[in-house]
Amino acid sequence: MAPFAGWDMPIQYAGILKEHEQTRKAVSVFDTCHMGEFEFVGPEALHALETLLTQRIETLRIGQARYGYLLKEDGGTLDDVICFRLDVERWLLVVNAGTRVKDAEWVRAHLPKGVLFRDLSDHTGKLDVQGPDARKAVETAFQCRLPDLNYFHCCEIELAGAPVLISRTGYTGEFGYELYFPADRAGEFWDRLTQAGGALPAGLGARDTLRLEMGYPLYGHELSGETTPAGVARKPFLDLAKPFIGREAVLREIQSGSGNRLVGLKLPGRRSSRAADSVFQGEKQVGTVTSGSFAPSLGCAVALASVQPLVATDGTELTISSAGVQTSARVVSLPFYAGGTARRT
Repeated sequence: MAPFAGWDMPIQYAGILKEHEQTRKAVSVFDTCHMGEFEFVGPEALHALETLLTQRIETLRIGQARYGYLLKEDGGTLDDVICFRLDVERWLLVVNAGTRVKDAEWVRAHLPKGVLFRDLSDHTGKLDVQGPDARKAVETAFQCRLPDLNYFHCCEIELAGAPVLISRTGYTGEFGYELYFPADRAGEFWDRLTQAGGALPAGLGARDTLRLEMGYPLYGHELSGETTPAGVARKPFLDLAKPFIGREAVLREIQSGSGNRLVGLKLPGRRSSRAADSVFQGEKQVGTVTSGSFAPSLGCAVALASVQPLVATDGTELTISSAGVQTSARVVSLPFYAGGTARRT
């Protein structure tokens, strides 16, 4: 266990490597009750969210979700979030635990009159069921037939007499579901999934290695309040054709070509680098590692790094300096691991 954002979080149960493998090959359940959930209701909610988020959400149909960023005026990243459209005038924003309080303060300060905003985090439980056998685990645990959901879609259902929002967004690259439900049912839902459903518990350690293999950013590592998401985001996550807070700063960075780029680095062996390790090309420092670990699905170490644009091309040979040890690394396309089943029905 380890403290995180006011929570005691499990790092591992049976071991990170075992939990990683069971997620890739079978099914795991992750306790993600620490995440934050904000509800927006009202005819002005759409306009408010369009202004707050980098993504265009007016095109979302009921039951769809989209990933994007919440920015400051200077383009600094407050958080990366997922926005769900639950009804015509009802939306849900899922935020990170460590940024929840400041996110709520920022949102409240920028909401027009007529938008009902509620922080539902303290009353919402959340479990992520991830892996090829995720559907079987949930249906067995709750003796139900789940609706067919496409990737980045959601719907509201009932499980064991409780209202549940079920989604398919994931953070592992595997097929899976996220269940949002009343917090006082969390223990019961966990027991159902791990006992009747056969899902094995997995902790933050495996969650980190799984997301790293997919090249997914983590707030506080790849994203921060001091940098814009321009060097991290793939283009669909920044809709520069619409106004949003921080747009001008992001646009200036993109147009000028300044700012670092997030790249994947593949290392030759099992020895991994760590966040804040320096990246060199020859004798010149050209970047910094943001996340690094051994990648169980690949059998070697990988890293994400923020590097200068001139060395951000696939195939570029670089060196990582970690605790005085120099390790060769090569820039590769993301994701590192391409075998995930996240988009399969």
